[in-house]
Amino acid sequence: MSMITALNNMIDSISQNVPKAENEYIGDDGLLHCAVCHKKTQTIVEFEGEKRMVRCICDCKQKEMEAYKQAEIQAENERMRRRCFAETNMAEWTFANDDGKNPKISNAMKRYSADFRDFKEEGRGLLLYGSVGTGKTYYAACIANALIDIGYSVLMTNFARLTNEIQGRFDDKNEYIDSLNRYSLLIIDDLGAERKSEYMQETVFSIIDSRYRSGLPFIITTNLSAEEIKKNGDIGYSRIYDRILERCFPIEVKGESRRRQNLKNNFADVKERLGLA
Repeated sequence: MSMITALNNMIDSISQNVPKAENEYIGDDGLLHCAVCHKKTQTIVEFEGEKRMVRCICDCKQKEMEAYKQAEIQAENERMRRRCFAETNMAEWTFANDDGKNPKISNAMKRYSADFRDFKEEGRGLLLYGSVGTGKTYYAACIANALIDIGYSVLMTNFARLTNEIQGRFDDKNEYIDSLNRYSLLIIDDLGAERKSEYMQETVFSIIDSRYRSGLPFIITTNLSAEEIKKNGDIGYSRIYDRILERCFPIEVKGESRRRQNLKNNFADVKERLGLA
């Protein structure tokens, strides 16, 4: 079939006399119009010297299609968030909800999110380290939410949860670990909090090594200090940290513990409500 014939057939299929819908009327130009926005829902095209009337989209239909598309995107984003976070409240951990107490770190995390396409190509991630409660997990979740909003797949988890998934998968342990590489970004929270054992160490290494070899970025958060990471005496953990430091740019997240501050605020609030202030 020639291109001309194919185009003729296509035009024939869309230029058939489609019945007038309830929300349409025939305008002075003899064409169908939308009764709501009054824009044409029918137009005239000329092909091969012949004029034909074909259907077109009015403003109402265009807006309806855009709204449907946005609803689909929103629904998919919500599905991606449910897969990403084990804790549902993390879906609210966004840059928009940031308390602004650490603007330098917040800005750096926003830049990483904005330039993620380049960082992904480079396989470049982040190592967020610092004291307990300074916001490392929060900022990692902010990045996850920002990337999900623009269509990237993200998984945020920890080694304890991954180990629970792996246990019992004797036949497909490596297959499961490799499946983590289907995510554009893997975030592993609280490195160093996992139970210390030879099995756990080997599992941690397998997960990090798989991601390292994939060339895809990952983000690690940890309460370990820079010295503990760089000068670890354990050979097993040294090979883990070496891979992390080669791919993840280290950023120290400083500040007062947000958990302690929230505890103080909650305590003060309850104390006042009970008349004990």
